[in-house]
Amino acid sequence: MKIINREIPPRAVWALEQAGVHPLLARLYAARGVHSKDELDDGLARLLPPDGLRSITQAATLLADAIAQDRRLCIVADYDCDGATACAVGVRGLRLLGARHVDYLVPDRVTDGYGLTPPIAERVHARGADVLITVDNGIASVEGVARAKALGLAVLVTDHHLPGPALPPADAIVNPNQPGCGFESKALAGVGVMFYVLLALRSELRARGRFDAARQPRLDALLPLVALGTVADVVRLDANNRRLVAQGLKRVRAGQMPAGMAALFRAAGRQAQVANTFDFGFALGPRINAAGRLADMTLGIECLLTDDPARADELAQTLDAINRERREIEGDMRTQAFALAENLFDATEAPPPAVSVFDPDFHEGVVGIVASRLKDKLHRPTFVFAASAAPGKEHELKGSGRSIPGFHLRDALDLVAKRHPGVLLRFGGHAMAAGCTIAEEHFERFEQALAQVAQEWLAPATLTRQLETDGPLAPEYRRAELADALQREVWGQGFAAPVFSEELEVLGQRLVKEKHLSLKLRHQGEPVDAIWFGRTEPLPARALLAYRLDVNEWRGERRVQFVIEGAQG
Repeated sequence: MKIINREIPPRAVWALEQAGVHPLLARLYAARGVHSKDELDDGLARLLPPDGLRSITQAATLLADAIAQDRRLCIVADYDCDGATACAVGVRGLRLLGARHVDYLVPDRVTDGYGLTPPIAERVHARGADVLITVDNGIASVEGVARAKALGLAVLVTDHHLPGPALPPADAIVNPNQPGCGFESKALAGVGVMFYVLLALRSELRARGRFDAARQPRLDALLPLVALGTVADVVRLDANNRRLVAQGLKRVRAGQMPAGMAALFRAAGRQAQVANTFDFGFALGPRINAAGRLADMTLGIECLLTDDPARADELAQTLDAINRERREIEGDMRTQAFALAENLFDATEAPPPAVSVFDPDFHEGVVGIVASRLKDKLHRPTFVFAASAAPGKEHELKGSGRSIPGFHLRDALDLVAKRHPGVLLRFGGHAMAAGCTIAEEHFERFEQALAQVAQEWLAPATLTRQLETDGPLAPEYRRAELADALQREVWGQGFAAPVFSEELEVLGQRLVKEKHLSLKLRHQGEPVDAIWFGRTEPLPARALLAYRLDVNEWRGERRVQFVIEGAQG
C-alpha cells in the first residue's frame, strides 16, 4: 500500500475560512473540490430542479392521469436496499398524492433474476394493474417492457443504471443516464429518481388544481428513505446527493422517520439521534439487503412501509436474524474464495490483473459481498460466481463483480461480450460494480478474457493500492467534540470521510479477541489509543499510518482514539 496526501487548494481553504467554516473542515472540504460556502448549503431550495430530467413531464402527466382515472398502479422493485427504499418511497409518495390503488412486486433473486422480465410483466397484469412503474431497474428491460405494453399496460421506467444499445419501449423513461438527459447529477440513486418523479407529479397535480401550494402534501417525510437508499447504493455523493442525504439525516436525528427505520436502528443497536452515513451504509443497509440476498425483499419493503411500531419491530428483528445468517455464510465463502484466489498465483508473485473464482457451494445471494472483500484484499477487479439455483438454470453461473479505480467493470464486460460472443448470457452494472450470467462450461474462458482486458487497461501503478489521506492532524484537533462534528457531516462515495496520516511512534501493541490490534501511539508528543480492526501482525517501532478520528466510550468516559486504516509498506 502507498499512502498519498490529497492536494489542498490554499485559495479554496482561505475562502471557506473567511466565510466562517472551521479551519479543519475548510481544509477537508477544499481537498474534496468545494470552493465556496454556498456549495455547503444543504437546503431543499438548493436541490436541482426536477425539470432537468428528461421525460419527467411525461412521467408526471402519465401518473396524474392515472390518479384522476383511479387506475391501478404497480411498482416493480429491485431486491437491494436502493430498490427497496425506492419502492417504499414510490408507494408512500403516490398514496400521499392521491393514488388509491398502489401495489408492488419485487422479483426473486434466484427464480426471477434482475429487472422487469416478460414473466414479471405477466404477473403484474394478472394482479389487475393498469400502470407498471419500475424503480431502480428497467432501463435494460427491453423484452419485459415490450411484453407489458403488449398486455395493455402503461409503463413508466425510473432507473439510474446505464442503458444498453436499445431503450425499452416505455411510455416514459426517467433516468439521468439515458441519452439526451442533461440532468447535472448523473449519480442520482434509484430512490432519488423516484423521489424526483414524485416532486414533478406534485407540481403537475398542483397545476391541475388538486391542491394549492399551502396545502400540498409534504414529500419531505420521504427524505430519510431517500438518504438511506442513496448511501446504501454507494453512488457518488455529489452536491445534490449530499443535500438529499443531509436532509434525510436531519429528520432521522429529530425522530422524524418511518417506524421501520426507527426499528432498524434499535435492532442494530444504533442511536438515531446521532445517526450518520456510516449507520446507513453499515447498519441499516445490510439488514435490508440481507432479505434480498437470502430470503424475500418483501420483508424489507414491508418494514419500510408499515406505520405500526410493533409490526416494524417484528420485521426489523427478522431482518436482523437474516443478516446474522448472511454474515455466517459470507464468512465461510470468504475463506474459501481467498483460498481459491491464492491458488491462482505463487506466493512470490503478484496476483493476476483480474480475479475470477467459482465454487459449487457458493450462495448466489452473497457473491457480491465476497467479491468486494476479495477485491479489497488483492486490489484487483474481482468476480465471484455461484451456481444458479433457478429451476432449469442449474448449468448457469451468476457472477457479481467489484472493481478498482481506473477499471470500468461494465465496459470491460461489454468488451468481453464483443470479443467472445456467447460467453456472456446477460450482464449489466456500473463502473465499480457489475453482474453477469455465464454457462458453467465457459467459466475459464470468461476468467481469461477478463484478465486479458485488465492486462490491457491497467497500468502497474494502478495495480498498487493507494490510500488517499488528508495528511497530518494538528494536535489541537485531537478532541472528542471535533471527532463528533466530523461524524455528523455527510461523507461517502466520491466525498470520502477524513483519513489522516503521519509517521507515528508505536509505544505498545496487543491483540484483542485474537483478531484486532490494540495500539498505544505517540502523536505530536502525546500518547493516544488506537485500534486496527482485523489486523493481527505487529507493527514496527515507527510506522507511517493512516487513521480516522474516533471516540471510544468506556464507563462514561469519552476519549479520542485513532482507527487505523492502513500502513505504508
